[in-house]
Amino acid sequence: MSGKVLVVKLGTAVISNQEGSIDTGIIQKVAAEIALLSKKYKVVLVSSGAVGSGKKFLRDYKGTLSERKAAAAVGNPVLIQLYAQYFAPHGIPVAQALCERVHFSNRKQFLQLKETFSTFWENGILPVVNENDLVSNVEIKFSDNDELATLIAIGFDASALVLCTSSGGLLDDQKQVIPRIDKVASVMKYVSTEKSGLGLGGMISKLTFTRLATSLGIQVVICGLKGEKPLSAALEGRNGSYFVPQSSTLGARQKWLASGSVTLGTIYVDKGAAKALQSRKSLLTVGITSVTGKFGVGEVVQLMDEEGTILGVAKTRADAKAINNQLAVKNVIAAHADDIVLF
Repeated sequence: MSGKVLVVKLGTAVISNQEGSIDTGIIQKVAAEIALLSKKYKVVLVSSGAVGSGKKFLRDYKGTLSERKAAAAVGNPVLIQLYAQYFAPHGIPVAQALCERVHFSNRKQFLQLKETFSTFWENGILPVVNENDLVSNVEIKFSDNDELATLIAIGFDASALVLCTSSGGLLDDQKQVIPRIDKVASVMKYVSTEKSGLGLGGMISKLTFTRLATSLGIQVVICGLKGEKPLSAALEGRNGSYFVPQSSTLGARQKWLASGSVTLGTIYVDKGAAKALQSRKSLLTVGITSVTGKFGVGEVVQLMDEEGTILGVAKTRADAKAINNQLAVKNVIAAHADDIVLF
């Protein structure tokens, strides 16, 4: 795909009013600005708010997993109708794109997804993305929309990712927005574990995915939606917290591998294996200390060292059980060097 891709993610709290309903004024404001940005970028809008829009239709809603799935199924068409209504005056039709993890973990399906989005953009259509909660095999809380937006940004080689939040950015200990951040690790001390009262994600989630995106050369901004043209201001470094991207020389296939980085499994490696990986060697089972999660052959898992630092991701040559059974066996490849992406 030629041209710059921009991914904008709207959190539940930032598009909701105090009663928990969708704030149509915010939707109208966002629509007007994205219409302007669409002249320069190929825009993907990732929007939360489906559960919040649909839960009022469920009697005695308690927030169980099945109730959340049902609420999302009811709320998604409500949400997409609002976007259709407010983008229509700008001549922009919207498409509802409900994604699942398999769309990123399966290379063939991912390429089909990219081709479909290219068709959207060629016809002036804005894709509005959300997770397909109804049929997802993973609990909703495991895969929030911060992750989904990041996977799209990485897989589509986006130039920028804007995460809109009610906090307006990352706050320091004086509750002031930190305008520029060179390294995510340097600001983790300011992170609160609290989540908004409406959404699933929190700042830890946002920083986790920001670290991944910036390591792959994507500009990330965490910002609010106050003031005039807040998205444009964010992209220019005048609104929210701007995270400096690092240089990246990864190819399209390697970025696809990285887009599956938050996975169903983790492989922990010893110091020797970690050093070998940095030298672009394959991962042998003998260098693995332990395996967590359930994953199959060819699935993408994260690689972690003994100190708990994420080293990267790998497409495995064996499932979790087989790797666990061969930890002491020499010369068995768990993941080939060509299928490993380091961060």
